[in-house]
Amino acid sequence: MKKWRGENPCWGASELNLSQEQRKSFDQIQLAYFREAQILRLQLLTKNFELRELLINPTTTTESIRVKYLEIAELQSKQEEKAIEYLIKVRNLLTPEQLKNWCPEQEFPSFRHMMHGTGPIGPMHQRKAFPPPE
Repeated sequence: MKKWRGENPCWGASELNLSQEQRKSFDQIQLAYFREAQILRLQLLTKNFELRELLINPTTTTESIRVKYLEIAELQSKQEEKAIEYLIKVRNLLTPEQLKNWCPEQEFPSFRHMMHGTGPIGPMHQRKAFPPPE
């Protein structure tokens, strides 16, 4: 990955020689974040399956598809808010010297993708070719 800060090292928080107190706090912050993020990921997965079912059901109304999409968008927003709150908590844990070498984008892949503009789940997968007309 390209370094954002020139020649200075770029590290995740766990690689910054944390004190025992910092390590304990970091572990608690990380554990709480991952628990919350896991719940949101499962909710997103469920909503995406529900959206798929709505899309392939010929009797589904356009309005119900839009409502489901808005539910998904709201969950994605909550997921990004949780990520930023996590980063703020980690930032507040670090000393000014540690902050000089900290790269928030190293903390988890989804943040790295947000920072580089590819979306919360990374680059789009390769699209399949459309089936030939019948």
